[in-house]
Amino acid sequence: SKLPDVMDVPYLLAIQLDSYREFLQAGASKDQFRDVGLHAAFKSVFPIISYSGNAALEYVGYRLGEPAFDVKECVLRGVTFAVPLRVKVRLIIFDKESSNKAIKDIKEQEVYMGEIPLMTENGTFVINGTERVIVSQLHRSPGVFFDHDRGKTHSSGKLLYSARIIPYRGSWLDFEFDPKDCVFVRIDRRRKLPASVLLRALGYSTEEVLNTFYTTNVFHVSGEKLSLELVPQRLRGEVAVMDIHDETGKVIVEQGRRITARHINQL
Repeated sequence: SKLPDVMDVPYLLAIQLDSYREFLQAGASKDQFRDVGLHAAFKSVFPIISYSGNAALEYVGYRLGEPAFDVKECVLRGVTFAVPLRVKVRLIIFDKESSNKAIKDIKEQEVYMGEIPLMTENGTFVINGTERVIVSQLHRSPGVFFDHDRGKTHSSGKLLYSARIIPYRGSWLDFEFDPKDCVFVRIDRRRKLPASVLLRALGYSTEEVLNTFYTTNVFHVSGEKLSLELVPQRLRGEVAVMDIHDETGKVIVEQGRRITARHINQL
């Protein structure tokens, strides 16, 4: 005998298929897009405002093309089952001479952004001809990471230190020392530049850069006399080349003695 079915078995792949279909919103027009998935990701990035504020790039919508091959042919050819993604953007140019940011020109253009994989009817992806259920991707946690080369780069065995800044979104920044203790920066692991170039691009002046990395001495000119402003903290650990007196004339540090933290507090 055969027991009757108590309940219908649900189509378990529907969860994955419906979720990815909602992510792409394929077939929907820009007026029908809901604020989810790929559409929400683009909206979170745009608009992009130029540094001068005279131009803005806005997101209008996107559309998915048709796949070049079907699933079986992608497996045979060893290619990815994907469709082209084209995004329509709007460039707005503002009048520089206008005080209320009057619009000078508007241009719209469709930009090819790349290929996006499609999910098959079985809830899988075809990547380079191989059918996969899960497409893994290594994602580094955002933050600041410090490291050194363990002395393997330079013949002297000197440790060359480096720092990497990984943001939540955007370009990676790598700061590194060379054997001459000069600091360089790489943007997205490309050609290295002096770190001062990046600081200047961020708006720092030459004086601000020097004051950040170097200690400065302040001199006072009075007639033909030139006096140096004393910073006691810099004298710690130095040997006094002469007797150092306080305002009352009392000797605090004798000549030839090493200046300690106690002496600095008295100064």
